[in-house]
Amino acid sequence: MKREYRDQQLTGMAGEFLTVGKLFKRGYQASITFGNAKAIDVFVHNPRIDKSYNVQVKTLRHKNCFPIKKESLKSEYMYVFILLYEFDQLEEYFIVPGSDIIQDIDKFFGSTYRNPAKPSSMPAINYGPLAPYKDNWQVFDK
Repeated sequence: MKREYRDQQLTGMAGEFLTVGKLFKRGYQASITFGNAKAIDVFVHNPRIDKSYNVQVKTLRHKNCFPIKKESLKSEYMYVFILLYEFDQLEEYFIVPGSDIIQDIDKFFGSTYRNPAKPSSMPAINYGPLAPYKDNWQVFDK
């Protein structure tokens, strides 16, 4: 069965708006940044502790690896990885501090970067290592 093509920009925007909605629901102030090739997708502020966060959102429609280069990771950013699934299914959210990813590149990227002589042309974070970070919204309270 042929899979219907979905616009990647729509997928990305859906992930950003869903993330902001979840943050609002939890009492955080959040704002989407708009523009092409932006470094930050969402600004978040926790008024209870007067702390702000830069968030990068990565969204997929189906379970797979999330394309991202280790060189683009920032330890001070939060990364929200979302699996949208089908319209009638609940999304899955994995919220990971950038510092956690950078401290254990092999764990998150698997074999993508293990062979420096032949680096992957499509580096990606694997789904499996994200499991402990499912619904990890409390990172915005630290």
